[in-house]
Amino acid sequence: MTRSPAPAIAVWGTSSGAGKSLVATGLARWFARHGVRVVPFKAQNMSNHARVVDGGEIGAAQWLQALAAGVRPDVRMNPVLTKPEGDGRSQVVVLGRVDEELSGRLWRGRAASVWPLVRDAVDGLRADADLVLVEGAGSPAEINLVDVDLANLATAEHLDARALIVTDIDRGGAFAHLFGTWSLVPPEHRARIDGFVLNGFRGDASLLAPAPERLGEMTGVPTIGVIPRLDHALPDEDGASFRPAVIGGRSRVAVVGYPTASNLDELAAVVEVADVLVATTPSDLCGADLIVLPGSKHVTSDAVWLERSGVGRAVVSAASAGTRVAGICGGAQLLGRTIVDRDGVEGPAGHRVEGLGLLAVATELHRHKVVGTGTIEVAADVDGPWGVLTGRRVEGYEIHHGVTGPHDGSQVWVDGPVLATVAHGLFEDPDVVEAVLGRRPTGLEATFDLLADAVDEHLDHDALFRMARLT
Repeated sequence: MTRSPAPAIAVWGTSSGAGKSLVATGLARWFARHGVRVVPFKAQNMSNHARVVDGGEIGAAQWLQALAAGVRPDVRMNPVLTKPEGDGRSQVVVLGRVDEELSGRLWRGRAASVWPLVRDAVDGLRADADLVLVEGAGSPAEINLVDVDLANLATAEHLDARALIVTDIDRGGAFAHLFGTWSLVPPEHRARIDGFVLNGFRGDASLLAPAPERLGEMTGVPTIGVIPRLDHALPDEDGASFRPAVIGGRSRVAVVGYPTASNLDELAAVVEVADVLVATTPSDLCGADLIVLPGSKHVTSDAVWLERSGVGRAVVSAASAGTRVAGICGGAQLLGRTIVDRDGVEGPAGHRVEGLGLLAVATELHRHKVVGTGTIEVAADVDGPWGVLTGRRVEGYEIHHGVTGPHDGSQVWVDGPVLATVAHGLFEDPDVVEAVLGRRPTGLEATFDLLADAVDEHLDHDALFRMARLT
């Protein structure tokens, strides 16, 4: 007997930052609780925050959604990942691997060539699923992009998906955003919209009346729920949702915000337990208990920024005064002495820039991209400010160009208050975060459950089951 194709729900937004990733992650865990085998999918993602899975790298949001759903992350869940590099350039990752030819093309020239790969990827996932949960990108109402909108319109049409539209009510103008998005979506796609979701509400929900009812009368689409503003630890797709609030008794962490900082999502556990600030001026480092140099998509230009902004000199001064400094991936390369672009990965071949010189390491950038998982191991004889991590082993992943050495088998370099590793994941380990910052994060599982509880309490169950064709 031939199995019917799995149904699909598309989670669209009125804009970027409306809450699509949050709602999709909550739905993934909520449906999984009901025994539904969910697979997340986003045809084309634009983000410098990626995770390593079998076969290569995918956007962090789909990796998180897979974990929430209890399924193994797969490169097919995000077949096209576009990683901005500045100045109109981007690196295009197709099914986990960099495609140099596509990276050199304009997007209108890319869409048609990658669509067959996108279609085959989602069809393969769909064959083993009960439900495909499709996260859109930006808005489905970008009328200048209708012909190349793979993430919203093309995927929804191919899967015959039902759709809901999420808006961030905290920004104001939410009902206008919903009505405008609904009205600009092409009619054949407008007909698949089954619900509106108001996200991030603060206050008395009864005050919203009669706006949801009026919107329903004008569009024929019901508002299926109002999700309150949640104090959650889910990483934002474009960062770690750094919050300016200062809570007594917590450590102060400064994350250096150079222009192409990447993989900030891995600092979500740090954000949960510390007061985190993005440092873009030397004064931002004052009073920090820990300074983090995160990943960098373009280390040579970020090295120049560190010099010109004065932030680099401030980092060196802070380390000299005993402040702990941690470098991750590109941040580790920037803490070293030199970076030489041997193969012209980021600019002219042979271009050389100076690092901060806080560690006796040097980096050569090569065309081949290192992508893989492994174990981050801190040496057994570390003392001083980082002695709390002596001998620790943490699962991590690498996504970078080039080689950083000396090549003595070290995965972590420590010199006094300065620590660096070319792998990501150290500060996602709850034991590490607790040892370094004195407070233990709740972890991703608690976050997934919090989001699913919000779906359970605030969204219309019957509407969700109808959209999933489970009734």
